[in-house]
Amino acid sequence: MANNLIGRVLATEKNPTTIDDFTFWTAPDLVLNPFDIVKIQHVNGSFSYGVIEDIAHITDATSFLTNFISSDFGDLDVEENTFRVGMNYVKAKVICNTANIYIPLQNNAKVMLATASEINYALGLDDIKNPLVCGYLEMYAGAKDCEKVTLPVNLNSKFIIGPEGAHLNISGISGLAAKTSYAMFLLKAIQDYYLAMDDACEDSVGFVFFNVKGKDLMAIEQFNDFIDENNPEKVKEQTLKLYKGLGLTPEPFKNVHYYYPYSIPNTKHWNTYMTPEDVEDNIKKKRAKKYKYIYKYDKDNLDLMFANIDDSSQTMDSIITYIMSGQGKFGQLNDWQEFLEAVKEKCSTETTKIDKEIPVVSWRKFYRIINKSISDNKMFARDIREDYGETRIGDALKYIKKNEVHVIDIAKLSEDKQAFVFGDAIRTIYDLQLGQYSGDEGVNPPARIVIFIDELNKYASKEMPKNSPILKQVLDIAERGRSLGVVLFAAEQFRSAIHDRVTGNCSTHAYGRTNSIEVSKSDYRSIPSVYKTMLTRLKQGEYIIQNPIFRSLLSIKFPKPIYKQFK
Repeated sequence: MANNLIGRVLATEKNPTTIDDFTFWTAPDLVLNPFDIVKIQHVNGSFSYGVIEDIAHITDATSFLTNFISSDFGDLDVEENTFRVGMNYVKAKVICNTANIYIPLQNNAKVMLATASEINYALGLDDIKNPLVCGYLEMYAGAKDCEKVTLPVNLNSKFIIGPEGAHLNISGISGLAAKTSYAMFLLKAIQDYYLAMDDACEDSVGFVFFNVKGKDLMAIEQFNDFIDENNPEKVKEQTLKLYKGLGLTPEPFKNVHYYYPYSIPNTKHWNTYMTPEDVEDNIKKKRAKKYKYIYKYDKDNLDLMFANIDDSSQTMDSIITYIMSGQGKFGQLNDWQEFLEAVKEKCSTETTKIDKEIPVVSWRKFYRIINKSISDNKMFARDIREDYGETRIGDALKYIKKNEVHVIDIAKLSEDKQAFVFGDAIRTIYDLQLGQYSGDEGVNPPARIVIFIDELNKYASKEMPKNSPILKQVLDIAERGRSLGVVLFAAEQFRSAIHDRVTGNCSTHAYGRTNSIEVSKSDYRSIPSVYKTMLTRLKQGEYIIQNPIFRSLLSIKFPKPIYKQFK
């Protein structure tokens, strides 16, 4: 294929070649695609490589009217009387040169298809340190007289989970772009990578996932049966072959622990989509626990209940400070019910005559919000019964070990309680990596902890109040988490809705299928226009990836999930 000539460079008075861009002509029936790599003959015996960005077809007709007249003034059944000379011309961008020569490509220079090894070289994939597979690419799938090229694509692991770079952002329309599936594919690749390391290696990783939709991530240690496919056995065989071909183990996640919100079976307040039988079975197998919140230990996280509340006057903040400092009765309370009663007392005008620091109207607003969150939810309890498989999220995450996966189920909780649990967990992880629990027995965290959360827009959108404690925590992780070993893998439908300081600090970006309105936003201004169009028609299992080590955006594919799927 190295000498498979497909065209020659075009340089005209109005369309010259430049250091960065060039155009070449090729046969009208040659099937090429954006992101395909081509090899171009250059000066001093060197070769340049370019990535295709756009393809157009042109004829010698001077206008549309010329073609119309040639067809006997629009007779659909008549062949053109005048033969039209036509060709395809391809716009491409130079990505490298074998001798580091970057003068413009010369007119009539030969353009060829590249071999697999040449594509690897051109994209900078041939010498990646600490390789971590992130998918595979296919090129020349429709090109005549040549073989399709399929190549695994590796990232440098230090540029996705640190210390060189960190954080991943995945965007795409819900249900079409398979955001969770791609994130989980990468996370499995990371676990495989670290499980293969020597036990003596100081580098290590742990994982914390948040299940935000149905049962999505609640059986990731079990095999996918592919029962919803037309031919389950064939699809399973092909999927396992892909995993092996990419250097991954054909097995689901290992060392998985689940945490369900505490609730009582057969009541309207059952807090998980899992059945009571499944929950109890996992608890008996020591694979899961139910989590609770205890007033004595968790009152300091009350600010998280108000993450989505605009508190420009900081009255809610004043009340929370009042409570946390134990003023009034709040230093003598034992449980959430006593707490609610103490807050309700503050809502009385008689009480506020004595204590005029905070207006009664503010206490009433505080009570409405806190009462809605805590009342009638057994997750806010009086005590922890460890013998019954109960725990606090803060206590459980303190003891995370290397290669463990901790899945926290928040799917069935209301948005305010989802935010509370998420905020509590990331605050614990952040404090853990800061060393605040280093004196506690049995605390030995991995060097890095990867947090995966879907629907990031709920916690770090541009619309979030600036004083939101959860937004502040997410921004801290985005900006300083790399140095602490706290890594954020986040997904959302619309990237443009996410706070700029979060997306701006992500070293890796995955763009899935989206709509034309979204790609018109400023967040996509660095992406060539033809690639933007491609974003509106990507299929499931396809993503466009951006990472500092790649010389160009890459269009990659990834296999179906290998862990159990719920439909």
